[in-house]
Amino acid sequence: MSWTKFMGENVDRIGALQKQTPGMFSGFNAMGQAAKRSGALDEKTKELIALGIAISTRCDSCIAFHVKSLVRLKTTREELCEALEMIGYMGGGPSIAYGAKALEAYDEFTA
Repeated sequence: MSWTKFMGENVDRIGALQKQTPGMFSGFNAMGQAAKRSGALDEKTKELIALGIAISTRCDSCIAFHVKSLVRLKTTREELCEALEMIGYMGGGPSIAYGAKALEAYDEFTA
């Protein structure tokens, strides 16, 4: 799977929905900005939490978006893999399988 191509297709689909539902996206974007603001937890920690939720809900699109954010935040492969260990521990086999997808996306986005 090409995660880069997948992300491009997602952005196109979401953009089409955004044109039809601008109020929803305005609210969602405001919520995202507030949630990502650094406070007691930094943005990277918050994105690792978001990735755990994305993996546990088996959302490929969410995995791609949050891995892309983690790459932007200069997350190391070692940091990601440690997070994936905890995610796999808490979610079992399905989370391990989706964690492998997250690692594949990370490797592609950092190449």
